[in-house]
Amino acid sequence: MSKVLIFGHQNPDTDAIVAAKAFAYYQSQKGLDVEAVALGDPNMETNYVLNHFDEPAPRVVKTVANETDHVMLVDHNEAQQSVADRDQVTVDAVVDHHKIGNFETAAPLYYRAEPVGCCSTILVEMFNEAKIEIPAKLAGLMLSAIISDTLLLKSPTTTDVDREAVRELAEIADIDVQSYGIAMLKAGTNLAAKSDQELIDADAKSFDMAGKSVRIDQINTVDLQDVLDRQAGIEKAMAAENADKGYDLFIALATNVLTSDSELIVVGDDATRAAVEKAFNVKLAQNRASLPGVVSRKKQVVPPLTAAFEG
Repeated sequence: MSKVLIFGHQNPDTDAIVAAKAFAYYQSQKGLDVEAVALGDPNMETNYVLNHFDEPAPRVVKTVANETDHVMLVDHNEAQQSVADRDQVTVDAVVDHHKIGNFETAAPLYYRAEPVGCCSTILVEMFNEAKIEIPAKLAGLMLSAIISDTLLLKSPTTTDVDREAVRELAEIADIDVQSYGIAMLKAGTNLAAKSDQELIDADAKSFDMAGKSVRIDQINTVDLQDVLDRQAGIEKAMAAENADKGYDLFIALATNVLTSDSELIVVGDDATRAAVEKAFNVKLAQNRASLPGVVSRKKQVVPPLTAAFEG
């Protein structure tokens, strides 16, 4: 059998890249020939993490069927978030912490999904169940992924399982979670270094909501005004994406990682804007609305928005 490629979602965040590396190590300890790859370049936060632990970035691939017949997925399952030619290969395993959407296979597979804050949290459980020791460097990487996905354990997606994983990994890696976590999150918020296009691409995911194509990007910052000052350029880039890619609605969720508040910037027609207002019980003004206490796209944005489109 050809080498199995393991990867996370498009526009990879820290968890998508780290979970692929962690699952690849896990599978290699079981004797499989695997390689962790990525469906895009690491973002600033992930680069900070990789540099901190002197870990190379994974190889970026655009297609996989030209290299292998078998893949494993981490941190995603939905087709629109995966590699373009996924339908041409066999998916052997999935480890994920998101909702399951438009996912089916022709053959049985290993599927592990848990409602926790981070895919790497599930992998900690799997390492422990298999009695495979997590090396110190990998522990630091996995700890970083959980900090990233849970915003230093402040996101509503955080569970006791995540907290225990952080405690265990911090002990293995000998890291002070609070000081390292704040430095890591701040490293990913240098927005001045990014173009408007990069801002709307960096952490964007696509969703099908009652037949509408919805694109939701999350921009982490330590000062929401840094994003709002660039609203005109961000809106222009979002509108261009809608026209080019056929999105019915594009939302940029600007999130202050220190205060756990967000601002929505919305580009869409009257019907999709109405769905946004219904979902969050807000009135859009200048294509914008405040969402105090909202930090999680997965738990606080996608479910109410989906319900609004379906209702």
